[in-house]
Amino acid sequence: MSNQSKSGKGTESVWAGELKAFHDGSHTVPIVNSVTFAYNDLDEWYEVAKGEREGHIYSRNTNPTVQVLEEKIRILEGAEAATSFSSGMAGISNTLFALLKPGSRVVSIKDSYGGTSRLFLEFLPAYNIKVILCETDDHEQMEREIAEGCDLVYLESPTNPTLKVIDLERIAKAAKKAGAVTVVDNTFASPINQNPIELGADLVIHSATKYLGGHSDTLCGLVCGSKSLIHKIFLYREINGASLHPETAYNVIRGMKTLELRVNRQNNNAMAIARFLSDHPKVEQVYYPGLEKHPGHDIAKRQMHGFGGILSFELKGGYESVKTLLHNLKYVHLAASLGSVSTLAGPPRTTSHVELSEEQRRQLGISESLIRYSAGIENAEDLIADLEQGLGLI
Repeated sequence: MSNQSKSGKGTESVWAGELKAFHDGSHTVPIVNSVTFAYNDLDEWYEVAKGEREGHIYSRNTNPTVQVLEEKIRILEGAEAATSFSSGMAGISNTLFALLKPGSRVVSIKDSYGGTSRLFLEFLPAYNIKVILCETDDHEQMEREIAEGCDLVYLESPTNPTLKVIDLERIAKAAKKAGAVTVVDNTFASPINQNPIELGADLVIHSATKYLGGHSDTLCGLVCGSKSLIHKIFLYREINGASLHPETAYNVIRGMKTLELRVNRQNNNAMAIARFLSDHPKVEQVYYPGLEKHPGHDIAKRQMHGFGGILSFELKGGYESVKTLLHNLKYVHLAASLGSVSTLAGPPRTTSHVELSEEQRRQLGISESLIRYSAGIENAEDLIADLEQGLGLI
């Protein structure tokens, strides 16, 4: 299966990376737990070690099971190459440290995930890497900062947790003109709803812990893009050691079989819930790009295939209202992840931005009355009824 494949995303989710026969005719991807791989011929071993022929040497570097997962995300995102990591944050941090050096200049947004924000605010500056955080909805500011000199542009769209939308094609064009690498965290959208490489991005990052795995039972990060960039990141990762275990890779491969089915259901659920909450008198504001009144709706409609399973909303009455609602919901796990088959919800102070102080969250425009809600695959009418009874107790 090549990048030119015309297969649908559902078909690719099942078959990508799995068209060749597996050992002894296995129907499912074998879990190869071997740490090392033996060779009877020293010349063959040397050729594999030098990358001159296919094969594996040591599972910290490459592994047959992990390779299937990397090929699957490569095809789903239309990339030239992909590599994997032990977690989403390992993927983000390894990518940044592999491509940046002292004196580099990064342009990003204020609304990125809390762990990413901490990299920008604390870790990268300690290495004399300058980071400019722009207002997320100010495309002109981003373009000006990129034009002043930039090595890497880092974007999320939709953003976590405020669901702002960035015109990826527009910013990628500005980055390319400046000779900068454009990196997009596509975790919220998944490759079902959005493909940043088609919009001009150089690299796409996924916390596969979320939608790709889909069941909140495994940690994984994936990065895909051009062969040259992925090679640089791979070389850093194999020495850094943030490798993915083959059993974890298998879990993500299995989860991805139903990726399109799950995401389409979650898209529909989130849209129905967002419309319900928009009309509720105890809800101050709803953030969901599928709503026509969302500031980024037109951009999202142009660059996304679906609006996603995540929404956030602010309640009237502040944090006490948040506690009242969340403590009285039946069909929700109060948990810090997203993209699972079951609905997950919580405030940013315990989910996306737990790493930041209340003041830092306020500076980023994240209210203490905000709830991030990751719709699962339950029946929408049950989730709405659950929210309705919970809101009635405020």
